[in-house]
Amino acid sequence: MLDYKQLMTNSSQIGTISSPNGSNSKDIEIPLKYCLYARKSTESEERQVLSIDSQIKEMMDLAVKENLNIVDIKRESHSAKETGQRAIFNELIEDIRSNKYNAILTWAPDRISRNAGDLGKVVDLMDQGILQEIRTYGQKFSNNPNEKFLLMILGSQAKLENDNRGVNVKRGLRARVEMGLWPGMAPLGYLNQKRMDKKCQIIVDPDRAPIVKQMFEKVAYEKWSGRKVYNWLKFELNFKTVGNHHVALGGLYRTLTNPIYYGVFEYPKKSGNWYQGKHKPIITKELYDKTVAQLKRDNIQRENKEFAFTKLMVCGLCGSMISAEEKYKQLKDGTTAKYVYYGCGRSKDRNCKSHYLREEDLIEQLIKLFDKIELNDFGVKVKFEEELKRFNKFQKGVLGISNKKQHHEDVEMKTYAIYILKHGTKEEKRELMSCFKSKIKITKGAVSIEG
Repeated sequence: MLDYKQLMTNSSQIGTISSPNGSNSKDIEIPLKYCLYARKSTESEERQVLSIDSQIKEMMDLAVKENLNIVDIKRESHSAKETGQRAIFNELIEDIRSNKYNAILTWAPDRISRNAGDLGKVVDLMDQGILQEIRTYGQKFSNNPNEKFLLMILGSQAKLENDNRGVNVKRGLRARVEMGLWPGMAPLGYLNQKRMDKKCQIIVDPDRAPIVKQMFEKVAYEKWSGRKVYNWLKFELNFKTVGNHHVALGGLYRTLTNPIYYGVFEYPKKSGNWYQGKHKPIITKELYDKTVAQLKRDNIQRENKEFAFTKLMVCGLCGSMISAEEKYKQLKDGTTAKYVYYGCGRSKDRNCKSHYLREEDLIEQLIKLFDKIELNDFGVKVKFEEELKRFNKFQKGVLGISNKKQHHEDVEMKTYAIYILKHGTKEEKRELMSCFKSKIKITKGAVSIEG
């Protein structure tokens, strides 16, 4: 049985529920326990809203003045445009359902919701008698038809403002691009003008624009890869963005393929709508076209390039996989010699001191180690049998030689493997290396067995 006198101790913290016997003569009055909910969106449309700390201060002052019982404070930095996306708000709803508190104190109705789904949850709790009251700085909403109706109108008004704002923002962006003005944050090499006139254009960054131009030139004229430009920016120049960050490799490729730098841009992306910008170009269209063409060629080469021993050995110093690169040397007779060098890929240690090793030297060192290398004999044998069948077919079909009795059993697997290392194709060498049970490492140009 409820003690009615005890529940009536403070009229400013009292709510009502129906009497337990179902009669309509009296309502049972219960104390209100408030949760102070403060929210501020991180989006630009709410710049005029008080900060979370300011909201809490104002509402705490109101609580002292009105003698309200606050049992919890919840803070949230999240937009209320979409239903069910706010973790703290969802927690608030669950706490109310579990009777942790039965009233909400907040700065304004739009702090609770700017969408129909979340607003419906709150009104539904009031319909059930679980949520007794919502108190704002200038209004109070309790479980009666008129006040709930007003709450829903204010919530719907907040949603309408959001919807209209989205339409107006898109309209404003369209107007900007039609004037030749870049619609967002300035790309690398440019700066946003800080003026009251929001129609201002982007301007050249005097510190970074020359470096951006050099990035294009090194790719277009010196045939640098994107990775080489990335290493140059990070390790040689210590180049950083306006936000004091190194340029990511993906961001670098986006920069090198962005036509904004020669004066035009597409908006929205992939829409086919192109605009001539009013900003000053950093490069010419000719330089841009050469850069993009070189990046495409470099991408094709990297996709098709395969060396005999890459990703099959590790660096003995840092444990990175061994990679390879080609070098060309102009000879006195006018011809060009190609050399393949193997070395640490430096994926685990950018400053690894491992040396490079020519492919011929690598093969010679592998041959000297062969007595110590453990092989998957079955794998090598299968490959050998396939090669022997192909040779017999060549003898019979091309040379007309038929030899019924073959003595291939006298040929050792080691001899065959060494032959493949010396004279096999890239694919055959890779297949052979995949049959190595022993793990091979290269340490400062010396080949050895790991472990």
